[in-house]
Amino acid sequence: MPAELAGLMTPDVFHTLSGPGDPLDPADIARAPGAASPESRARLAPSLRRHAEYLTTTFDMIDEPHREAGGRLARWLASSYEPGKPLHVVVVCTGNSRRSILGSSMGNLAAAYCGMPEIRFHSGGTAPTAFNARTASALRAIGFAVEPTGAEAPRGGPETANPIYRVSWGEGLEATEFSKHYSDRANPQGGFAALMVCGEADDGCPFVKGATLRLSMPYLDPKIYDDGAYEAAKYAERRDDIGRLMLWAVVQARGELASKAPAAG
Repeated sequence: MPAELAGLMTPDVFHTLSGPGDPLDPADIARAPGAASPESRARLAPSLRRHAEYLTTTFDMIDEPHREAGGRLARWLASSYEPGKPLHVVVVCTGNSRRSILGSSMGNLAAAYCGMPEIRFHSGGTAPTAFNARTASALRAIGFAVEPTGAEAPRGGPETANPIYRVSWGEGLEATEFSKHYSDRANPQGGFAALMVCGEADDGCPFVKGATLRLSMPYLDPKIYDDGAYEAAKYAERRDDIGRLMLWAVVQARGELASKAPAAG
């Protein structure tokens, strides 16, 4: 069985699905990731659980530079993870309005799907603006609940409101999101991994204070499609690009931990 699937299904399920015989029924494919379904996966919103299941079928779409960065993240997660103890990752872009919030949200979905909800993803920027409404729409489209709290965080500029949102991905699984500097007190202050998901922040912030791991994994900003015919499609594309990498990395980490666990019996 491929190592990257070790965190999703048992070897006997894999061999059943991959062996000779009649074509697979879609229901069989849907059940496969649930073969060793963790408790936190059951708490996910059903549509988000289905979307994560879909993303597990698209790992071949991860390009080599991102796969290399994801592998480094996976190794850090596996080496740092302690059951029941929070482990933090901060996703960083420039404005903390699009890619970083897509990344933190999809990362939290990945952690819960893989049964490692102790891994908590946060977002931050180098020049904060506001949680973009298009980002919220892309998250809602797959089942995240994104609700304004009615409160506002400090503004990055006098003309741009910075509302605070509650983002939920399942029962008891939620985070507070707003645009902020990556070092804001709402974020972890030390011992975290920093993921630089935009080139500008990556180039302009070579050192992230408090990070024990800093990884470059830039993605194209969907902002360039704002107000165009492909806006919604491109935000969804970027959401899933980042989401599948987060999911792949957490699956790898879970598989590495499973391979080191003492054999039962």
